[in-house]
Amino acid sequence: MKTTKGHKSTPLSLNRKMVIASASVTKEKNAIHSFTEIDITEPRRRLKEHFERTGEKLSFTAYIVACMARVVKDHPRVNSFIKGRKLILLDDITISVLVERDIKGEQVPEPIAIKGAGSKTYREISNEIREAKKLQSDKLGTLSGFTWIRFIPNFLLKSFIRIADRNISMAKRYGKLGVTAVGMFSKEGVWFIPHGTATVLLTVGSITNKVIEVEGEFVSREHLCLTASFDHNIVDGAPAARFLSQLIDTIKSGELLELGID
Repeated sequence: MKTTKGHKSTPLSLNRKMVIASASVTKEKNAIHSFTEIDITEPRRRLKEHFERTGEKLSFTAYIVACMARVVKDHPRVNSFIKGRKLILLDDITISVLVERDIKGEQVPEPIAIKGAGSKTYREISNEIREAKKLQSDKLGTLSGFTWIRFIPNFLLKSFIRIADRNISMAKRYGKLGVTAVGMFSKEGVWFIPHGTATVLLTVGSITNKVIEVEGEFVSREHLCLTASFDHNIVDGAPAARFLSQLIDTIKSGELLELGID
């Protein structure tokens, strides 16, 4: 860090350069965004009961990933991307999840790919995310296998992202579905509008308590602020609404926590 009279300056980190390049490319996407609040009282109750019984704290983000994977099975078209004049539909459900790590004093979000998410239990997905968070490394790209990205010149970063976005091998390896949970650190009702190359990207916002009427009584329930973003070149409004409706019901139910939580 360089200090001069009245201000300080420091070089941009590789992470910041990647974010800038990615945002510059993905702002060109034809995305549509949907904002919703989901009653998550039941799944949160089950996770809390598990913690009180065993002392083990399980990942709520993993639960969102598991729910997304289940719903994608019924909407296979969203698990795709465009390459040239063709729509490429992927067989495997791979979901990229952003995990925050400390790299040289900077909090850096880095993606990990949950492969075969459609056939994994909540427990298996939770374990993968937990192990990724434990990984100690001061190199960006350790989780994704992209440590070599630091050798790409700055002026080529945008080109790399554009090429990777349309590459079939990259899509098979890292998927075209994503989950990021940046907003869970806020105590107020907060939604985020993300940027990304995913065909469907779920951005988990904050969790708030709301008083609602249930069977004639007013009760306090926990609600999740969620943004669902879709690539409009692939997914139209009506299919997006059907996908989101099923996702909301799946998340609310907490049923997937019965598979593999104990």
